Amino acid sequence: MYRSAAYFDVDGTLVGTNLIHPTVLHLVNQESLSASVSRVGRALMSAPAMAMAELRDRRLFNELLFSNYRGMSEDRVVLLAEECWDRVVKPRMFVGTRDLVQKCKDAGQRVVLITGSLHCIIRHLAADIGADGIIANRLEYKDGIATGKLLRPVVAGPEKAGLIVADAREHGHDLAACAGYSDSYSDVPMLSVVGHPACINPDNKLRRLAMAYSWPILDIRTPPRGSQPRSSRKA
Repeated sequence: MYRSAAYFDVDGTLVGTNLIHPTVLHLVNQESLSASVSRVGRALMSAPAMAMAELRDRRLFNELLFSNYRGMSEDRVVLLAEECWDRVVKPRMFVGTRDLVQKCKDAGQRVVLITGSLHCIIRHLAADIGADGIIANRLEYKDGIATGKLLRPVVAGPEKAGLIVADAREHGHDLAACAGYSDSYSDVPMLSVVGHPACINPDNKLRRLAMAYSWPILDIRTPPRGSQPRSSRKA
């Protein structure tokens, strides 16, 4: 049994994508050109509201973004999720991602991906890099059709901290021995509940905080050839 876990944010941390990239692929690949145009048009109309939500409330942003899936069949969402993995996510995986995940596994840690992205997409990434668990958003379906809502709990912002605590309790992990990795200041609550927080490709606010608290700062985008991901600070 694992004593500890390594919890990884995904977008911007392990891959150079965000939540919008897969959504766009789903919207423009509908059963007809008119359906695609209609969905893209509705999404563009809601863009100002989503932009405001992203600044104020990550959970609301997620709910607004994934409302664009309303009316899609589950079969089509799952099919396009595999295409999204092949065309969008996998090509943007950072070069040091697999090495860092393997390093955690070699240290006896259970590797868990925790992300606002959809589970049907992230499961392909998890399988590719050997992650042991996934905490991700799932669409709600009724009679095989997406309602435009997310199943609870919504994985976003501060809620990720509570989900990590619950997961650690369920699997018998000592949170003080667990690690957390993210690129975003919005994930500070998630990083604060583990004993070993670390930043990967951090934004400016997170970088300043990491330097103040001596959190490791990793760059896994372009590591030197033949080397492990480098840290600008010692753990």
